[in-house]
Amino acid sequence: MDDENAEVVSLPQAPDAIELRHLRAFVAVAEELNFGRAAARLYLSQPALSRQIRSLERLVGCDLLRRSTHRVELTLAGEALLDRARGLLREVDEAVSAARSVGGELLARIARHWDSFAEVSLSDLQELRMAFEGLHAQFEPPPNISVRSVNAGGVPGLLLTPQAEESAALLYLHGGGHVAGSAFGYRPLAGALAEQAGTGVVVPDYRLAPEHPLPASLEDAVRAYRWMLDRGATQVTVAGDSAGCGLVLSLLLSLKQQGLPMPGATVLFCPWVDMTETGLDRTPHELDDFRRASAGLYLAGYPADDPLVNPLSADLAGLPPMLVQAATGDPLLGEARELTEHAQDCGVDARFELFPVDTHDFHIFWSFLPEAAQALQQAGRFVRDTTLAAQAG
Repeated sequence: MDDENAEVVSLPQAPDAIELRHLRAFVAVAEELNFGRAAARLYLSQPALSRQIRSLERLVGCDLLRRSTHRVELTLAGEALLDRARGLLREVDEAVSAARSVGGELLARIARHWDSFAEVSLSDLQELRMAFEGLHAQFEPPPNISVRSVNAGGVPGLLLTPQAEESAALLYLHGGGHVAGSAFGYRPLAGALAEQAGTGVVVPDYRLAPEHPLPASLEDAVRAYRWMLDRGATQVTVAGDSAGCGLVLSLLLSLKQQGLPMPGATVLFCPWVDMTETGLDRTPHELDDFRRASAGLYLAGYPADDPLVNPLSADLAGLPPMLVQAATGDPLLGEARELTEHAQDCGVDARFELFPVDTHDFHIFWSFLPEAAQALQQAGRFVRDTTLAAQAG
């Protein structure tokens, strides 16, 4: 080529050429130390993930990971980059989240999802149940999650597992005010939690009020939990959202009373655990009418202040490590805080995580709400960490 006509291409400096996806890929592999799990976490194929890591190493100019047939390790350069990359990604995500919040786009989208359910009165129970199913039907489980029916000790339900993962170490008790909700409807949320925790999730279709008031759902939860133990699960985590959290705690207290093996951990999303009038007076909100009515149908005369159904007055000593996640704009935020503090006072290793979201049960919107996706990621890490700690002990 004639030098006079040649074009000189200026290569950008590494910081200008590195893309956020390169850093996200590196952080995922560095945290998982496993390309398969990191690829699933980012919804990428392993070859695509490997290409992104290679691109980053080429731009940085050094190896960040040591790979062998059975192991992935950080190099010294990788260790130096990891914390800084985490901080950078966190700041970028917070900036994007703040911009979206100011624009109101995400809140408006969440409001549209809730509207179809919120407009239905509990007096038309079947319509309310259909509206609640319709809310969840607007989402899909992660693409690599397999779903199949199970009979969990006589309780119908679903088993959701990551690809090539047959075992289940998570029991999920869905929300719905004890009167609505189903395993089928909760496939997206339970599947996302299975993805992040790296284990299968059993979602029982426990019986609902008013056709089946307390203790029907509690009996179903106990049967499903014992079925998992009978199948060889040695470290079960029990999780739930909203009213399902109350059922989770009733399950734990019932297991404690019966002297049965306790789960290894508990995860509670936006818990509703107080069905007393005192609790409703403490946090007045438009949800209160629904809470009061559904609590009445669920309890059917059972004392609302009985410790079995009101963990805020129960002795929680001996319960497993607990993660409580809540939203700043959740009308039930006070209950989440009070539950965490009460559990800590009883000697439980209880952790509280708060997310800047203006809605109840925000985890449902994980597919488009960054805070919900982050919450599930942290919940999955909590499940993995408590499982590893128990196995090591």
